[in-house]
Amino acid sequence: MGLFSKQNKEAFGNPLNLDHPILVQVLGICSALAVTSQLKPAIVMGLAVTVITAFANVIISLIRNTIPNRIRIIVQLVVVAALVTIVSQVLKAFSYDVSVQLSVYVGLIITNCILMGRLEAFAMINKPWPSFLDGIGNGLGYAMILVIVGAFREFFGRGSLLGFQIIPQGAYDAGYINNGMMTMPAMALILLGCVIWVHRAYFYKEK
Repeated sequence: MGLFSKQNKEAFGNPLNLDHPILVQVLGICSALAVTSQLKPAIVMGLAVTVITAFANVIISLIRNTIPNRIRIIVQLVVVAALVTIVSQVLKAFSYDVSVQLSVYVGLIITNCILMGRLEAFAMINKPWPSFLDGIGNGLGYAMILVIVGAFREFFGRGSLLGFQIIPQGAYDAGYINNGMMTMPAMALILLGCVIWVHRAYFYKEK
């Protein structure tokens, strides 16, 4: 089987559309709602989940035949916890302000249902390379939604993107006011619901 066979392409591509973890399976929405008030933490959270999902998938796939069935969930949690700890320390060392914004949600990646679901449903029964592609695909699918919602909320709620002011001061002088509701947690749920509706109405067909 080639590195980019049809099956491997599906492992990477399906989570981006037909089997999207948030839009189709509606998994992992808790953190998707919690860290999207601004674009920067949304991007960092998406990248963190992508890296952890990809490498956790690879590790579990490599040792899948040696894991006793009775303790497989515990082993998966230990692997994920180790990767989450590494990512958390890297964030604190190189991007402390974002680490503070993400608060406890980096640690809660350990219990992210997208990650645990891929380990159990894919990595435990597939080889390392397809598992890596599956992890990357699911992580990028998750990150894509965070970026869309985070960009929308920051732009309309603060008039900026990545901390840079986008809406000119002249607009505010003319009477424009930022939409304060966009900074509230409830708007994340409403926006996510709208994204899911658009995706299912125009891009996704039931099998």
